[in-house]
Amino acid sequence: MFARVDSSVGSSFAERVNVESQRVSIMVAFLCLSLTSLLALVTAGGVKNCHPKCRCEVESYGLFDSFSLTKVDCSGHGPDATPIPIPLDTSHLDLSHNSITYITDSMLSGPGYTTLVSLDLSKNLISRVSSKAFNKLRYLETLDLSQNILENLSDGCFSGLPLAEVDLSDNRFREFDLNVFNTRGHETPISVDLSNNLLGAISRNPHLHAPYIKSLMLAGNQLRTVPRLAGIPLQYLSLDGNLIRSVDEGAFEELTDLVYLTLSGLPELSVIHPNSFRGLRNLQVLDLSNNFQLRTLGPDVFNGLSALQELNLSKSVATPLPVTIFNNMPSIKSATLGPNMHCWKTHKQGQFHRQIGQAKANDILTCDVPGIIM
Repeated sequence: MFARVDSSVGSSFAERVNVESQRVSIMVAFLCLSLTSLLALVTAGGVKNCHPKCRCEVESYGLFDSFSLTKVDCSGHGPDATPIPIPLDTSHLDLSHNSITYITDSMLSGPGYTTLVSLDLSKNLISRVSSKAFNKLRYLETLDLSQNILENLSDGCFSGLPLAEVDLSDNRFREFDLNVFNTRGHETPISVDLSNNLLGAISRNPHLHAPYIKSLMLAGNQLRTVPRLAGIPLQYLSLDGNLIRSVDEGAFEELTDLVYLTLSGLPELSVIHPNSFRGLRNLQVLDLSNNFQLRTLGPDVFNGLSALQELNLSKSVATPLPVTIFNNMPSIKSATLGPNMHCWKTHKQGQFHRQIGQAKANDILTCDVPGIIM
């Protein structure tokens, strides 16, 4: 015998199941809507919270655009634009063209500033930067302070920052101590641009740890001698357009890591002494172009340039060069000696030797204008 089932009980149970199903459906729909709204808020939050005078651009990264960063452009709004609230995920901030005169301790310390990777303060009227102005910017890699009226920087103003690029060009520096970039534990190579200032002297304290500067641009200043940069692991150095009259023996001797050196457009350069480039065993490119007062060069000038591959003497040396000038540059591949005078090295396969079993390659220096090297 089977037990008798009351139909009213079955009906009531079915109704309860139906009600619960509807509730679950509503909850699922609500959760989906909430998640959609939340994702939209995360994605567009940088734009939604953007200051009305700024322009914001959200960039998404990661798998399924799982996180985003915001670029904020607040340029051209005048000196009252700072301090200005920015989205919490801001990575790049442009504060250029705002007539800012002083960077205070609190100006860059608000919410959103701590995540900055890049900061543009160029084309303002900045004459002072507080020693603690950048203290909160623990992720800052790129800093642009170009085209201001800075004359000095406080010691330690870059302390603790993982800076990779610093642009200080077109300011009013007359002297500069490179130890300002000496931050304890800093292992990121820095590129420093000090072009187009009023620099007459560049210094560093030899008793302190050398700053990790890999690229140094000093073009367009008032340097009269080659600055002593011993201990700095430079790979690129530009001294273009300075007032250097002569390059003395061993002027670059300590810069053993240097790969690229440019001494172009020096209006008063008339003498480069023998052994001036001694010690530059890793130098690959040397630009001595547009030095109109430089009339002649002896072969001993290039002593020690065993790795040099490119030499530019265009518009610099009027008299013929001795053929022995390339003896000190065994790796040379290209030499420009004028607008229509270019030499290059080619490999010519030698005669096959049966005893050796292989042909020997010979390096041949060829010039497009015969007789320019004598």
